[in-house]
Amino acid sequence: MHEYMSETRARIWGLSCPGLPEEVSRARRWTRDILRGSPVAEDAELIVSELSTNAVLHTASGRPEGGFYLAVAVSARIVALSVTDAGGTNTAPAVEYQDQEAEHGRGLGMVSLIADRVAVHSNADGHTVTAHLFADAKRGTRPC
Repeated sequence: MHEYMSETRARIWGLSCPGLPEEVSRARRWTRDILRGSPVAEDAELIVSELSTNAVLHTASGRPEGGFYLAVAVSARIVALSVTDAGGTNTAPAVEYQDQEAEHGRGLGMVSLIADRVAVHSNADGHTVTAHLFADAKRGTRPC
């Protein structure tokens, strides 16, 4: 746990990114820096990579004027990772079950396997996908 964290308070960070493919690696590094030393850092980094990539490839976020927003919330018991896209699609993100040979369509399914909970919220402006990673009480670890 970071020295500035209390048992009851969460710390929240936000990052706005242009909708360029190279911004996915920036979002991943930014998340890694925030969660440095956390037992969920690698999972969080992978989740952010998948959600950011989906935003850039499958929504208006990837258009020249597009972008996506990443939020990371950390408390003693949970890490929540949210990516909000720019919309532009008629359907909300959903888990697709593809075979192992498929080159596309497995990202959100993988996120749902890694995360303890995944939620999708949509409105007229876009979609927000939030993945939660909980502390593992059996091993006595905490997200930070």
